[in-house]
Amino acid sequence: MVLKALASELYRAQRKVHELEDRVASCQLRDEDRLRRELQEAQRERDQLRRLIDARKEPPPFRRNFKDR
Repeated sequence: MVLKALASELYRAQRKVHELEDRVASCQLRDEDRLRRELQEAQRERDQLRRLIDARKEPPPFRRNFKDR
């Protein structure tokens, strides 16, 4: 994926996590377990996207210009 597309997916995932956190804080006890599972899944997705973006921004250590030596 292109960095811009990853960034928009990360933004969507962050919004979903924030929305679920708000819902968990104000939910009834019977819905709390289900919402917490959804929240954990959304957090895993958000964290994975964040790691992908960080990996795309960092150049691999083996790719160096010979001019830098």
